[in-house]
Amino acid sequence: MTQPPNPPGDFPPPSGNNPPPPPGSYPPPPPGNYPPPPPGNYPPPGNYPPPPPGNYPPPPPGNYPPPPPGSYPPPPPGAGPFGVLPKESYTPWIKRVGAWIIDAIPPGILVGIGQGLMVATGENTCVSTDNGGYGVSCNVEPSALGATLSFLFGFAAFAFVIWNYGYRQGTTGSSIGKSVLKFKVVSEKTGQPIGFGLSIVRQLAHIVDTIICYIGYLFPLWDAKPQTLADKIMTTVCLPI
Repeated sequence: MTQPPNPPGDFPPPSGNNPPPPPGSYPPPPPGNYPPPPPGNYPPPGNYPPPPPGNYPPPPPGNYPPPPPGSYPPPPPGAGPFGVLPKESYTPWIKRVGAWIIDAIPPGILVGIGQGLMVATGENTCVSTDNGGYGVSCNVEPSALGATLSFLFGFAAFAFVIWNYGYRQGTTGSSIGKSVLKFKVVSEKTGQPIGFGLSIVRQLAHIVDTIICYIGYLFPLWDAKPQTLADKIMTTVCLPI
């Protein structure tokens, strides 16, 4: 009778008429003292060196799936891109007053120069105020040159206000005064400057702060997000730079 070949592996040939074990069903090797691996400079476990620097290609573009649908809670009221901040994180009221004073100086100087030139170039008219001739009243009649200079300097002051509060504050968040005192006006919804048009509207909204005996300007003293009424209307806040 012919002996069947041994299966792969170091197993003794089958004895008698016992069939060989099926492929893959081999017993584990017997325990023993196996020799250690050859010596070498192997890295310690876990501390692998970083990959070599190089210009690796970006990951391939793909259409990533949208987030799973669900009922996500709405943000808390008043939470902008920076969340709900403590009151100390906003610009204090006294700094806002200081910035207003700084912004008022250039147009005030321009208007003052125009008025001074109009008076200096005017014509004085003096008349007696009583029958005895001892009382004299003098009036200054502006000349055409003085009136023209006063108008030009007044227009320059107006143009400065539009540039400072409209363009500069609308695009950067800071007028000259706010830039000096290092804070800015931004939308509490986006955290960005509000733009030229809305910045002009915000200045007009300060009329609301004025018509209630200027109390609207004092709102930042007790408001949680020190806002004037104009800020609340325009949803703006003042933050340090």
